[in-house]
Amino acid sequence: MLPILHIGPLALPTAQLIMLLGFWLGLELAEKQAHHFRTSPAQIYHLTLIGLAAGLAGARLTYATRTPSAFLASPLNLLAPRPEMLDPAGGWAAAALAILVTMRIRRLPLWPSLDALTTLLAVLAVTLGLAHFASGEAFGAPTQALWGIELWGERRHPTQIYETLAALLAAAAVWPGRRAAVLSAQAGRAGLRFWVFMGLGAAARIFIESFRGDSIILLGSFRQAQVIAWFVLAICLWQIGQRLGQQHQAVPEEKPPHEPISSI
Repeated sequence: MLPILHIGPLALPTAQLIMLLGFWLGLELAEKQAHHFRTSPAQIYHLTLIGLAAGLAGARLTYATRTPSAFLASPLNLLAPRPEMLDPAGGWAAAALAILVTMRIRRLPLWPSLDALTTLLAVLAVTLGLAHFASGEAFGAPTQALWGIELWGERRHPTQIYETLAALLAAAAVWPGRRAAVLSAQAGRAGLRFWVFMGLGAAARIFIESFRGDSIILLGSFRQAQVIAWFVLAICLWQIGQRLGQQHQAVPEEKPPHEPISSI
C-alpha cells in the first residue's frame, strides 16, 4: 500500500493521482477511437468535461447532505479540495444525468456516444482498482490463502487486485479491434459495446463482492453491492438480447434460387 507519494517536499495522495492519470489516458484514447463509433473527438471531450464537473459537484453535495455537520460550521468546506469529502455514488449519478441531458439538448446520438465513452469508463475501471490497492480501500475479508496480502493487521483477500484484473478483462472484451467493423458500427448494434461492458462489470462485482471485508449488509445476509449488481446485470442482458435480436432481423433471409421449369 502506498497511500501517500512523497516527491521532495510534496506529499501527493497516490489514489487520487492514479485516478487523475487514468482519466487523462482514458479521455485521450476515447477521443482517438471516436471515429469507430460515428462520433467526433470534440463531442467526447465536451461530454467528458461536463460529466466531470457535474460529478464533482454531485459528489460534494451528496456528501454534504449525508453529513451536514461538516459544513454548517464552515460552509466554505463545500469548495475545499478534499477528496475524502466526496460521495462516489452521488458523483456517478450526477455525471450520468448531466451527460444524458447534454446529449438530449445537443441532439447527439445516444448509443454511439455511450459506445465511444466506454473507452474512458474501461480505463477508469482499471485505474480504480489500482487506486484502491494504493489506498487500501475496498479491502478483502480475512483469508489463509497463499495469495492473501497483509492489510490492516490481517491477511486478506487481495480484492483490489481481483478488481483490477476483472476490469482489464472487461476492457479487452470490448476494445476496438483493427477491423473497422467494431461492435457498434454494425447494423442494429449501437449501444452493444456499452451494455456488454456494463454487464461484465456487474458480473465481476457480484463475484468480487463475495470476498470483500467491508461490504454493506442488508437484512442480515444480503450484500448491497451484489443486489444492485444483479439488477444492473439483468438490464444489461435484456439490452444485449435486444440488440442481437435486431441484428438478426436486419439480415435478410436468403431464399433458394428458383428452379427452372422443365419443358414438357
